[in-house]
Amino acid sequence: MNLRHWQRDCLEHAIEHYRSHRHYLCLATPGAGKTVLATEVANHMVMAGMVDYVLCFSPSVVVALDFREALENRLSARFDGQIGSRGWSMTYQAMLTISPQLWKIVEDYRVLVIFDEIHHCAGSEMNNANAWGATILQRIRGRASYTLSLTGTPWRSDQLPIVLSRYSDESFQIRCDYTYGMLSAVDDGVCRLPQIIVVDNDCIKWTPEKGPSKVFTNIEELLAHSSYSYHQLIEHPSVLEGLLGLAQKKLLQLRKVNPRAGGLVVASSVSHAECVRDYLQLKTRQPVVLVTYQESESASLITQYKNGDIPWIVSVGMISEGTNIPRLQVCCHLTRIKTELHYRQILGRVLRRENSRDLKGYLFMLAEPTLVSYAKRIAEDLPEVTVVHKRKQIVEPVFLDECPQGQELGEPVIGNNPAPTTLGELMTGSLTSASEPSLQSGYHQSLGVYGRYRSEVISLLQNYLN
Repeated sequence: MNLRHWQRDCLEHAIEHYRSHRHYLCLATPGAGKTVLATEVANHMVMAGMVDYVLCFSPSVVVALDFREALENRLSARFDGQIGSRGWSMTYQAMLTISPQLWKIVEDYRVLVIFDEIHHCAGSEMNNANAWGATILQRIRGRASYTLSLTGTPWRSDQLPIVLSRYSDESFQIRCDYTYGMLSAVDDGVCRLPQIIVVDNDCIKWTPEKGPSKVFTNIEELLAHSSYSYHQLIEHPSVLEGLLGLAQKKLLQLRKVNPRAGGLVVASSVSHAECVRDYLQLKTRQPVVLVTYQESESASLITQYKNGDIPWIVSVGMISEGTNIPRLQVCCHLTRIKTELHYRQILGRVLRRENSRDLKGYLFMLAEPTLVSYAKRIAEDLPEVTVVHKRKQIVEPVFLDECPQGQELGEPVIGNNPAPTTLGELMTGSLTSASEPSLQSGYHQSLGVYGRYRSEVISLLQNYLN
């Protein structure tokens, strides 16, 4: 197989490392190609007679299926865990159901265990381990012949140690055996150049239940000096229309060059995602894929989207780290989760290069201070070049209803009743569940968004495009 330079270098380093060590930890920026690396390590060790069996664990069904397909293609063997197979690819959750008899494989044979996104598994000892980390400590540590851990974000939001990892005594920084960062990945043409678009508004009027109304000139002021929450803001119809409008405009531009370029919206709840889907369908007049944890066929829907050309997919917790959809080039961060780990993983969904023309990946987000600090920290991680290039512009977030060339303008895909024209109408008309009180129209009435949308672009590694 024709490997990238970093993959070939890491493969050689890992095999040499395994001469005297059991465990190897590789940190590579999201989108760099860790699945291919792990597959090559497994293939080399099987062909060299170093291992008899390969186990692979991943955080989601979609990623586990991707690993299974990659391993089966490279090793020309089954990886379904059945008799006669060369190994097994499964989720971390499925690991909890493996019987003690099956775990004997790890003790009785020479086994390589691959852990994708190992940061999901916590624990240096049983007293600080989560369920997945505890299983690894009990069943795999000290028993497997070799282990290979992969991550793009080597830390946990709860500050617990990552299982099987080594840390420096002084600063408690994780010690990786191989590191391939974003700077190198963009320089090598492996990953896209991140473009983080911070969306703000210059006239926001908040009316509390008691007392006079207040007008704020940006989102940071609103959140700091009112009881209005970020959770409420990402579900406000006018705010959503503004951010989605900007993202749709960018995606239309990209699809003129690459007709298969796709966009992802990471929503905050199922009902929130349904409204976003309906609104995108109404405005783009094209189908939108929705995947949530409530749907049994989510993995199949993601695969169909990956191989198709539908513009938008809306997700609640289903398209996260490791999910390989290279045609995704635009993403909207509209989830209530604000950890830096989750933020970086969402950004990683639009960094996978597909061809020589897709140089940039775009993340649209609101100007929430914590998220802005994450964006600036990503820039600070790249100190060797001038990494921050900002420009401010006043933009009108208008949806473009025209269809791509060669397609006819169809009817909106939202049932037979007269279609709503705004996201506010969609929310008021369709979200009446008492289980989602935060999505009722009541709290929207306390906030009026009257200003123009201000877009600040944090452009990382801009000089690489000059």
